[in-house]
Amino acid sequence: MATTKATVSSAANSSPPKPEYDLEALLRGDEEAFEYLVVQESPRLYRVIFRILGDEEESQNILQETFLQAFQRMDTFRKESKLTTWLYAIGINLARASLRKSKRLSSLNDQDVERMQPSFSKGMFLESPHHWDPLKLAEQSDRHRLVHQAIVKLPEDYKTIVILRDIEEHSTDEVAKMLGITSGAVRVRLHRARGALRSMLDAHFSHSNPSSEGLS
Repeated sequence: MATTKATVSSAANSSPPKPEYDLEALLRGDEEAFEYLVVQESPRLYRVIFRILGDEEESQNILQETFLQAFQRMDTFRKESKLTTWLYAIGINLARASLRKSKRLSSLNDQDVERMQPSFSKGMFLESPHHWDPLKLAEQSDRHRLVHQAIVKLPEDYKTIVILRDIEEHSTDEVAKMLGITSGAVRVRLHRARGALRSMLDAHFSHSNPSSEGLS
């Protein structure tokens, strides 16, 4: 595992193709197979952790700790879920523990928000621009920023659900396994989180433009 820390750091900034892993080699503790897993999963897992924490340095630390714990605990993986679901559960738990410990409020600057821009499900919160008009794109960018500012104000449980389900587009069942809750609980929290987001965004646009009817 001597090279894993460097591998995690560099892999978090890349987005390689995503072939199948050699699960049996991983379960045997094969370091080469594990480093391959690190390279493949670091970018997306880092995004999830960063969106929870809003702190770049701490997110890198949590990412490294996630893979370290995964390597040490690989023999506890029971194949009851996808390996990546199990891996993300470790990372999410570590990120949320860090957030609670530091009582960080995830105050984001403009550069942080730009790095966190998601591809939302079509029609979920934002409308996609109809053509590449600079004014339309500027307006869309502002709306993305407003959505992220609203997301970081959500309670921790709601924020995590929105990140995993709507931004990273994991399935309801996958999110349930990552968080150790039922699929029904995921649906309830997601419904409430979306409602809270819509209320915050509607309030913003109603305040800034009395004739606005929000983003719907």
